[in-house]
Amino acid sequence: MNWTATSCIQKPLLLHPLFKHLKLSYGMSDLVKQSFLRPALQRTYSTHTLSFLPKTKTHSMCRLSIPCASYSSDTKNINSSNIDHVAETDEYDKKRTHFGFQTVLEDEKVDKVYEVFKNVADKYDLMNDVMSAGIHRLWKDELIRHLAPHGDMKLLDMAGGTGDIAFRYLNYSNSTQSAGADYREVTVCDINEHMLKVGEQRAAQQGITRGINWLHANAECLPMEDNSYDAYTIAFGIRNCTHIEKVLSEAYRVLKPGGRFLCLEFSQVRNSLLRELYDQYSFQVIPVMGHVIAQDWHSYQYLVESIRKFPNQETFAQWILKAGFSEVTVTDMTLGAVALHSGFKLL
Repeated sequence: MNWTATSCIQKPLLLHPLFKHLKLSYGMSDLVKQSFLRPALQRTYSTHTLSFLPKTKTHSMCRLSIPCASYSSDTKNINSSNIDHVAETDEYDKKRTHFGFQTVLEDEKVDKVYEVFKNVADKYDLMNDVMSAGIHRLWKDELIRHLAPHGDMKLLDMAGGTGDIAFRYLNYSNSTQSAGADYREVTVCDINEHMLKVGEQRAAQQGITRGINWLHANAECLPMEDNSYDAYTIAFGIRNCTHIEKVLSEAYRVLKPGGRFLCLEFSQVRNSLLRELYDQYSFQVIPVMGHVIAQDWHSYQYLVESIRKFPNQETFAQWILKAGFSEVTVTDMTLGAVALHSGFKLL
């Protein structure tokens, strides 16, 4: 069944991650504190996949197509005046952008990133285990501990195709939920239907049949109403987006007042010597692993390059502030190889 709407809302590594956590606080005292879905398609206890992308990329799933036009130390505060120093929108080239170390047209990047994750979908989880020696599981566990699901929290997990964050969220919720309480809900959203397909297969294998919805949509133009979710997570996905400022703006829009944004992403190793060793491992080993295990050198070469093009911890924290979030913090994991950014929508 296909539902069609004509427009979209445009409103405004190497060591154990718990060995070293550095938390920088960007909280500021002066900042302190459509829906096109039919209700039947939003039932908490059903599992389904919806799509909000052009029909040219739809397949056999039921789709609604809408084309888009802590362990811490050394805490540091910044004033709201620091936001003025964040680069204006001209930082984001309107016509050209990067795809790894290449300069490409923006539309070309969308297609290239789509192909990367189409190619790696089937081996994505295996490669994560191999590349990080399984440590990615601990990073994701730490994200859920920071989120601390409670009550009837409604979560949007963006770029969550294979379900790693969603499954952890539901398992955590089930283990802490009292009998008879409302079932918590997570919507897994991804621009790549191949990744979603893997996630749905994993859910079926684990017997997860309720509390999870699968949504095929673009993080830069979400089809949800304003103020829809209690929390928004995105793990190792935001650096692949063409317009990160749009992703942050949409995250802010769909969160309820008081809602929380959490982003887990590769970042910058702070020690220069360890950073050099990490770079050698990344460029010399990871693409080879991709070739041997997934028969795909180029996709993993891109993934390594994309990490180096992503801003460091402090710069990305300022981007989150500029999107409107308050009480922004960043927690380093594995000496800064990965960072967890957190912010709240207080207004």
